[in-house]
Amino acid sequence: MYEAFYGLKAKPFSLLPDPDFIYPTKKHRMAMALLEYTLLNGAPFCVLTGEIGSGKTTLVQHLLQQLEKTFTAGVISHTHATIGELLQWILMSFGLEYRNKNKTECYQTLIEFLDQQHQQGKRSLLVVDEAQNLGIQTLEELRMLSNINIGQRHILQMILVGQPQLRTKLQDASLEQFAQRIALCYHLEPLSPGETGNYIRHRLQKAGATRELFTADAIDLIHRKTGGIPRLINIVSDLSLLFAYTEEKETVSAAAVGEAIRIESVNGILPLKDPSPAEEVGS
Repeated sequence: MYEAFYGLKAKPFSLLPDPDFIYPTKKHRMAMALLEYTLLNGAPFCVLTGEIGSGKTTLVQHLLQQLEKTFTAGVISHTHATIGELLQWILMSFGLEYRNKNKTECYQTLIEFLDQQHQQGKRSLLVVDEAQNLGIQTLEELRMLSNINIGQRHILQMILVGQPQLRTKLQDASLEQFAQRIALCYHLEPLSPGETGNYIRHRLQKAGATRELFTADAIDLIHRKTGGIPRLINIVSDLSLLFAYTEEKETVSAAAVGEAIRIESVNGILPLKDPSPAEEVGS
């Protein structure tokens, strides 16, 4: 809606994970490097945690692009405590037939697939998103699957991605054997004030911006209200651009950000980090 007015070729603050728009902060580069190194060295499990909206899924999608020549990846996105037959979900994630198969047949299908990939020189990687929703028993099933190996090599490696409570769950005494197999556990921190500004500028430039569209005060307010969480930054930045556009403002000011937040927060839905009233912000 506002793209043409601001000379943009695309929507800069979409909520859909898009590896092309990823902003490589020091934290993200560190996470990428550690995950890639650990996986290439054959680790059975890696764990990536972060707050809701911190960019975990986007980062993992970018990682999978980097590793696509080495790994065949399956992704389970919709996890919950009563996920049911785990093996069926795993087969589905790899594009394998799972219907009308009992547990033994599912297991045999998986083994044959993993062996085939190994014979072709490819590694197999299973990504489990929102893993904090999995029950203890399901996590234990994943641990048992990590026993599948050829010689000294694990032919099924896994990344568990989840919110901070995943780390707490993995510290449960009943999962001690599981915890001992985790080669890397990295927590993705929110963006710093400087990173928030660079993040906003990066996404705007990717969308075709050729000039500064947000004032420094506007960016400072966005960071304070969002706590540096990328998804919240996207929501507030998008709303601010829309509000400034309706007012025919060529630049987004702190006042525009504050008014956009005030309008959106009338229903009390936007989960902002700073509870102080946005309308107190001057122009």
